[in-house]
Amino acid sequence: MVDRHRHWETVYRSKAADQVGWFQPHAASSLRLIEGCTDKAAHVIDVGGGASVLVDDLLGAGYRNLTVLDLAESALAASRARLGARAQAVRWIAADVARADLPAARYDVWHDRAVFHFLTDPDDRARYVDQVLKSVKPGGHVIVATFGPGGPLQCSGLDVVRYAPDALHAEFGASFRLLRHETEIHRTPTGGEQEFVYCYCRRI
Repeated sequence: MVDRHRHWETVYRSKAADQVGWFQPHAASSLRLIEGCTDKAAHVIDVGGGASVLVDDLLGAGYRNLTVLDLAESALAASRARLGARAQAVRWIAADVARADLPAARYDVWHDRAVFHFLTDPDDRARYVDQVLKSVKPGGHVIVATFGPGGPLQCSGLDVVRYAPDALHAEFGASFRLLRHETEIHRTPTGGEQEFVYCYCRRI
């Protein structure tokens, strides 16, 4: 069994943040979806946000209550270094999302681009959904993006689960109402293409 913490620490210590396959110069789709469902005072958590530039984009857009969670402290360190003094405006959590001690009913928006598809164990997926149920406010929004049916079978040397929109929503169940979904073709730093599916839900 892969030690996920060690794996991701190795990835972020051996590669520049803009050289990993999931790097985006700007998280345009995520930012658009978040801005479409909430105001600047909303509590937003970016799960697996690590070295992602989404936090930069959210700070630039005026969001004031931001949390970034990642399993790899080295990924969080890369973001803090990039942001400089602005990093003090963000809460940083180094933890496994399925086992983190998250506050109850805290978040207005839960965002995850490219964590959920790494959860190949059904028990881990169930724990993840329990975390969302616990920590997202009733009426809050959940944005989860995974590899779509045409996406790769592996990423960073790990197996993944690919999802069509209905299958992804089904993992979360009746406590979440699917508002819409969309597909994005992500171009990797090496020029490859990956299909991502975004599901945008409301916590009932």
